[in-house]
Amino acid sequence: MSIALPIITLVVGLIGGFFIGVYYLRKQMTNMQNDPEMLQKVAKQMGYNLNGKQMQRAQQMMKTQGQPGARPGAAKGNKRRSK
Repeated sequence: MSIALPIITLVVGLIGGFFIGVYYLRKQMTNMQNDPEMLQKVAKQMGYNLNGKQMQRAQQMMKTQGQPGARPGAAKGNKRRSK
């Protein structure tokens, strides 16, 4: 019992920390969609300098990926042309 309790506590703590981290990250991503200045700040930290058009595209991409059932590449203007 003296060995099992710390192991169980560690596992529960890791699982709880993971889910809290996921919740926090999703909340931050939602805030970035609504706040272009925050998105610009994150882009600069990553070494990118986004202009207005790139900023709009990044916001649109984040909104599209945040929707349930959204497919990558299914955004407007990414359709293939058949000959």
